[in-house]
Amino acid sequence: MARYTGPSWKKARRLKFSISETGKELGKRPYAPGQHGQRRGKLSEYGVQLQEKQKVRFTYGVNEKQFKKIFQAAKKLQGKQGENFLFLLESRLDNLVYRAGLASTRRQSRQLVNHGHVYVDGRRVDIPSYRVQPGQVFTLGEKARKFDIVKDSLEAQVTRLEFVSFDENKFEATYVRLPERQEILTDIKENLIVEYYNR
Repeated sequence: MARYTGPSWKKARRLKFSISETGKELGKRPYAPGQHGQRRGKLSEYGVQLQEKQKVRFTYGVNEKQFKKIFQAAKKLQGKQGENFLFLLESRLDNLVYRAGLASTRRQSRQLVNHGHVYVDGRRVDIPSYRVQPGQVFTLGEKARKFDIVKDSLEAQVTRLEFVSFDENKFEATYVRLPERQEILTDIKENLIVEYYNR
């Protein structure tokens, strides 16, 4: 199954979860889309697990095959598999460009990376799924720094999460450390995703 490129607000309303992490999608109409959006039946146990998995998958904009591959990689790490899984998703280059405030959405950050505007430790990287290691530095190319979407995003940025630091003079961001669980997706129950894949 290919990566979802349709309307993200519709998916957010279906899942009753803000994919953009701003809450805007659910502000006006906090119910599922469609004619019968307000008459949804109760979910089964499997349905609840699937829904939790889809919330995370659509938040990070990853297709199913990639998503499962990252989940399998999290198995090999020490610690809780569910938490490690979220940390691996956070370590993706497109996500960190978004976290640094260089793009206002993950879709925008994915495009910046795809088009070769992002450099990691001075080397151009055009793979959105590239896994950044703590301590690595990433920056935008000279041309991209003048883009309106980048300027608007930086102006709109109020606070950043502590695991990403940003130097506005150099347009340079550093992945300081792995995030702590309470810093990311606090509404997600990652144990349900583990149950979904281990059922």
